[in-house]
Amino acid sequence: MKVGLLTSSRADYGIYLPLLEKLKSDPFFNLEIIAFGTHLSKFNGFTLQEIKKKNYKKIHTISTLITNDDEQSIATSYGLTSLKFADFWANNHYDVVFCLGDRFEMSAAVQAGIPFGVKFAHIHGGETTLGAIDNIYRHQITLASFLHFTSSEVYKNKITNLIGENKNIFSVGSLSLDEVHHFKPIEKTKFYVKFNIPDTEYALVTFHPETVKVDKNNYFASEMQQALKEISKILHIVITMPNADTLGSVYRMELEELKNKIPNRLTLIENFGKNNYFSAMHYAKILIGNTSSGIIEAASFDKYVINVGDRQKGRAQSKNIIDTDFKALEIIKKTKQTLKLGLFSGENIYYKFGAADNIIKVLKNKK
Repeated sequence: MKVGLLTSSRADYGIYLPLLEKLKSDPFFNLEIIAFGTHLSKFNGFTLQEIKKKNYKKIHTISTLITNDDEQSIATSYGLTSLKFADFWANNHYDVVFCLGDRFEMSAAVQAGIPFGVKFAHIHGGETTLGAIDNIYRHQITLASFLHFTSSEVYKNKITNLIGENKNIFSVGSLSLDEVHHFKPIEKTKFYVKFNIPDTEYALVTFHPETVKVDKNNYFASEMQQALKEISKILHIVITMPNADTLGSVYRMELEELKNKIPNRLTLIENFGKNNYFSAMHYAKILIGNTSSGIIEAASFDKYVINVGDRQKGRAQSKNIIDTDFKALEIIKKTKQTLKLGLFSGENIYYKFGAADNIIKVLKNKK
């Protein structure tokens, strides 16, 4: 079976990894990687290098993003991605093509494949994030796909309602958590030295723009900086930098300014990679921000999460999530209160055993 896999960012690539290892090692599959988006951006860490280290037999690279991140630039990047993928789909054919999540460039690549009848298999469909226009992109991808692999039963039901039938929808759990029960963090001292983190307790922080409330992002980014400056008095701050979303640069500027103000209390990381990120989560005292990894993965590491604003609003939550408004005083207050709780001991609603194996079984039954 000839399988294509679309990856446009460090985030989706890290989620794919358990599935990629199985596709790569199984002679039933002829795997080709299709890398585009921020993977080819030096500004975002040029994570194509990480993909090449895995020695996949075939890696296609498609440059699709322009530098700016205002609304017009995002729309232009969307159009450019569609144009380039129109040529790609005309010349490359697969039995199935994996796509994941809700990024605008992922949506553009998928939309270009519709006239060609590309058989897309969508991972993480059916979810809801009311504070991001990714919510629209995710549903677009779902409607263009013929196979659906959801992270929970709730989302399976949402896809059924969206497409009007319950065929080819499989609740497999979160792929990123596959084999998390076997995960062993990098030895603590080595991890801290590798990323130049002081040997002290820290908060793991990730903030992305709210792409529905675009006009408020300057205010939100300012509130973020104020909150983190205060929290840095009690915890070191380790920050993973924002994705290439609309006005993501506004948050980057605030974070870089904060780094200049408190250089010894703040560590900025462009790209951890999955194993390093999981290690960072393992050693963190708490997570703060508005990223999906806090919602989906943190409970499996016994961490509480201060979930800020509306970006993840509507996504199903485990009981480790503490929601707060995008206001500095509220973020500070909830962080201090939550630190008193210690470790989270409940279940992760996104975890199911053998997610990658279950996806493989479905593919082989479809052949």
